[in-house]
Formats: sequence, C-alpha cells, structure tokens
Amino acid sequence: MKKTFKQIGVLFFALALITSLGSCEATKNANNKQKGAVIGAGSGAILGAIIGNNVGKGGNGAIGAVIGGVVGGTAGVLIGDKMDKQAQKIEEEIPGAQVERVDDGIVVTFDENSGVYFDTAKYNINAASQATLDKLANVLREYPDTDVLVVGHTDSVGADAMNMTLSKNRAMAVTNYFTQTKGLSPSRFTTNWFGEEAPIADNNTAEGRAKNRRVNLAIVPNAKMKDDAKKEAGQ
Repeated sequence: MKKTFKQIGVLFFALALITSLGSCEATKNANNKQKGAVIGAGSGAILGAIIGNNVGKGGNGAIGAVIGGVVGGTAGVLIGDKMDKQAQKIEEEIPGAQVERVDDGIVVTFDENSGVYFDTAKYNINAASQATLDKLANVLREYPDTDVLVVGHTDSVGADAMNMTLSKNRAMAVTNYFTQTKGLSPSRFTTNWFGEEAPIADNNTAEGRAKNRRVNLAIVPNAKMKDDAKKEAGQ
C-alpha cells in the first residue's frame, strides 16, 4: 500500500513537472517527447541535432550506443527535470552557446560565433575557448550522472581526407581538455567526427561555412541516472 501511495505521489509530481517546465530558453519550446515522457522513442532526434540531415553517414556506431533510447513514463519525466536544470545552468554560465533540449539529452553547439574558436586549419584550444570549456567543465562536474558525446565537423573547403582529420583533431582536443586538463572522468566521454560530411548550413556561403565548422556535445543521462529515476518512479 505504501508503494502504491508513493507511486501516486510521484505521478502527481511528474504531472506537475510537465506543466511547470520551461523556464529556460533551451526548454521553453520542448514537448513531452523531449521531456522523456513518451515511451519507446529512440535517439534519432539527438542524432539529427548533432549531424543535421545526415544521420547514418560517416562516423561510427558509437554514437547510437552512447545516446541510447528515451526513458518513458514517470521516470522519463524525472530525468527530464534533471536535464532541464543542467541545460539552464549551461545557458546561465555560457550565454553564447547554443543549447537545445532534445529527447532525454542536451545538445550544445559551439561554432565560430559561440565560444569555442579554432584558427583556420588548426585544432589547438586557445585562451578564449579555454574560458568557455572551463565553465562547461564546472557544470559537468556539478551533474556527474551524465555521459558526453563530443562530435567534430568542418566546412567543405579543402580535401575530404584533410577535413576528416581536422574534425577528428578538434573533437579530440575538446575531449582531451575535459579529461586531461580539467580532470573529468574519461569514461564519461565518447568522441566522434564527420569531417565535411554532415553540414547543417549552406557551404556555398561564408555564413554557412562558419556554422558548419563546429563541435557538438550531446550530454545524456548515464545508466545510474536512469536506474535511479526508475526506482524513484517505481517502474
């Protein structure tokens, strides 16, 4: 009987969350699926946010394994609340970053206009980029029950092979900064890269190329967060 009352209480809490979420820019337009309240959804939305309309091209199978599927029901709503708070924290700490709440995860995009800068054909983390990544590292440290996928991209200028290597080096530079310089656990991070194969804007324009030269981070709940939410929800 106590368990039944607990489940009812959690359900009312979940319903309250659904109606009250939306305080930050990243979450105000999110729907129930993005909150994790829909059962059976996969990871396609996060993949789309990371690699545009090029899901399945380039890279390797690690992306799907890291992202996994959306947790449904009350547990999904509990997870959604935690991820909403983390997304809001990122927005507060790094105003220039593009932050999106997608399914159970958070997608952060850094391009040449949003906080992480790479010189042409370079992949070293410069001082301005370090300041941004330091702030994000602090948020990741505050929310330890998440895993992070780092994905690198380039525009279409230059040879395909060169761009693939450049996107790899830039993504690895970001991952290594978090793990080697800031001391975050390497087990939380997976790194992938797509070169010029996954544009999100028109490579025929300077503005489009600047958007395509980017690094995405997908922050997703780890197994512990999912298990804890399911236990709390009685699922």
